Amino acid sequence: MNKGERILGFIAIILLLVLGKTQLASDMLFFRLVVGAGLGYALSRAYTGFAGSVNRACRTGSTKLMRTLMFLFFISSVVTAALLFKGDVTTFGLWINPINLGLILGGLLFGFGMSFSSCCASGVLTDLITGLPRALITLIFFGMGVFLGFPIQNSAAFVKESWFTSVTGESFKNGVFLPDLFQWDGLGGYLGAVALTGVFALIVIYFSYRFEQKRKKENNYQGVMMEKLQDEVVPFDTKDYALFSEATYDRMFIRPWTLLQGAVAITLLFMLLMGVTKSGWGASTPYGLWFGKILMIFGVSAESLAEYAKMKPDGFITPFFQNGVSVQNFGILMGTLIYLLTAGKFRVTFMSEMKITVKEVLLFAMGGLAMGIGTRLANGCNVGALYTPIANFSLSGWIFLIVMVIGGMAGNWLGKKIA
Repeated sequence: MNKGERILGFIAIILLLVLGKTQLASDMLFFRLVVGAGLGYALSRAYTGFAGSVNRACRTGSTKLMRTLMFLFFISSVVTAALLFKGDVTTFGLWINPINLGLILGGLLFGFGMSFSSCCASGVLTDLITGLPRALITLIFFGMGVFLGFPIQNSAAFVKESWFTSVTGESFKNGVFLPDLFQWDGLGGYLGAVALTGVFALIVIYFSYRFEQKRKKENNYQGVMMEKLQDEVVPFDTKDYALFSEATYDRMFIRPWTLLQGAVAITLLFMLLMGVTKSGWGASTPYGLWFGKILMIFGVSAESLAEYAKMKPDGFITPFFQNGVSVQNFGILMGTLIYLLTAGKFRVTFMSEMKITVKEVLLFAMGGLAMGIGTRLANGCNVGALYTPIANFSLSGWIFLIVMVIGGMAGNWLGKKIA
């Protein structure tokens, strides 16, 4: 029992809410802060993340996280269908990304990078609390990669123009919006789109099982210890229930959520985000803006940065806590901190990865740079090019998944060779 950390955890919750409400410039920013904190809490307590879907499979043989993500994608698509049905889809900022060479190269680069850094764009935020040296190095070079990739994303035809498009897709980024393919289904195409999303998810689940089965037959399966702990059933009898007891506190604040519970929590938060902001979950673009702000400290003007990036200077000029996604990202970090403090696990977890080697520094830097550039080519990261597009019925998300997995497997293979 670590009462000191627990108390600090609840103080952190109060400060987050009070300061967020009183100091942020708008209720929408406060909303993004709270949703970000919820995402960070869910990701941390469920010990889940998008990068782990590939890394765990390659390193341990377990594909349970990948299969859970397929469930997350499916139920999130159902939520999107409910929000869009009978409405004007153009009032939403749907992530219907283009399908092109940039998507393929970006997905490969991103998968490759996340294998070296053991995180992704959202995971690097939670890892600032759980693995500071690795995450900080990754984040710095991630931001550099995003910044370096801005002019390519904003001007290159192989990133902006799509090989395939659909009627609704043309209203966004010229991608393919799956409901456009099923306008005959009687439900605006959403019945067919949800069904196809389910089929795609089942195909991934099938191959995930086959991969895990192969590893077990080859006696090359290790499994993930945390996944085993998450699935342990703790006996509970109502006759022993007491509100103010260690057992109750453990169930409410300490015991890890299962991967499935984490997926449900993330879906609910995604639904709130879509419903209120009319847009999905993104994370990586602000990293390039943050890197630009660092350059501004050394005398580079916002106009010069904007001219290089081929974008307006607004993003570089806007204060950190007035950028919605930056605030949301800060919330993810705070949500992770709140979980670890209220669970009494902060100090042990924070100190667990403090020692790193020079070789690891180089690998993390390479991983961050590859992911950053990859996000600009693919128009997003694992939330902006994978999760949100799939949930928004963009065909691009499934293509990103395929190439991201290939890149992740290649990166893990190379990582073993040079380790």
